[in-house]
Amino acid sequence: MQSNVNLYNNAYGNYWSAVYREIRLETYGEDLGQTSWVDTEESNKIPHMLGLNRDSYVLEIGSGSGRYALQLAATVGCRVLGIDANGAAIDTANQLAKAQGVSAQVRFEQGDASQKLPFDNATFDAAFANDVLCHLPGRQDTLREIFRVIRTGAKFLFSDALIIGGTISHQEIAMRSSIGYYIFSPPGENERLLENAEFRLVSVTDTTANAAAIAKRWHDARQARRPALVAMEGEATFQGLQKFLSTVNTLTSERKLLRHFYVAEKPRGAGVRPKRLISA
Repeated sequence: MQSNVNLYNNAYGNYWSAVYREIRLETYGEDLGQTSWVDTEESNKIPHMLGLNRDSYVLEIGSGSGRYALQLAATVGCRVLGIDANGAAIDTANQLAKAQGVSAQVRFEQGDASQKLPFDNATFDAAFANDVLCHLPGRQDTLREIFRVIRTGAKFLFSDALIIGGTISHQEIAMRSSIGYYIFSPPGENERLLENAEFRLVSVTDTTANAAAIAKRWHDARQARRPALVAMEGEATFQGLQKFLSTVNTLTSERKLLRHFYVAEKPRGAGVRPKRLISA
C-alpha cells in the first residue's frame, strides 16, 4: 500500500519560504498560496460567477493560506470567512489578514466542513470550495449544510478533480490518494447530490486539461529546485510528492480522472428542479 505523503503541512508550514513562493509563481503565474488545480482564469471568474459585490458576505470552504480570500476582499470589497481543517493554514491566513489590516473584513477559523457548520441559516450571500469536497466524507450532508447557511438566491461554486473518466488501476488510485483522504465520484454523482440537496444546477464546466497542465508545471518547478526542497522536506517526502504530481498529470492527461467546475444556486421557489448546462 502507498504510504501517505504530507503535501499540505509542507505547503502551509513552509508558506513563507522563497522556494515555495517561486514554485507557486511558476506553477500558477501568480502567488495566492495555492495548492489546488485552479488556474488564474478560473480564479478571476469566481467573483462574477458568484455575483459578488462589496455588500456580500462569502464563505470559503478550504481557505488554505487565505491569500485568495484576501484578494477577493481587496478586489470586490466583500467580507469573507474562510474555514480550513489545517491549523498551519489558518495561522498563516490570520497572520496575513492582520498584516494587511483587514482582520475585521476577512477572518479564518479552523473547522471540519464535513460536520454541521457553526453558522445560522442564511448567513452568507455566497459560498465556494476549490478542490475541497473530494477530501470530505458525507458529501450529501455537506451540501445540505452549505444550502442551509446561504441565503435564498445565493450561488455556490465548487470543483471536483476526482471524477472517474476511465479505468484506473489500484496502484494509480493509491498514488493519487497518497496525500490524504479522498472520495472518487462516478460521472453524474455531483449533479445527483446537488439535486438531492435542493440546489438548482446552473452550469458544469470540464476543466480537466487545466488540472493536467498545473500538475505538470508544479512537478517541473519542484524538480528544478530539488536540492532546496530535499533539505526542507526530506528525500522520501520530495520523491513522494513528485510521484503524486506525475500521477495527477498522467491520469488527467489521459482523462482517466476528470475535473469539473460546478455553479449551483439556492432557488427562490420550492420544488425547482436543477437545470443542467454543460460546457467543455
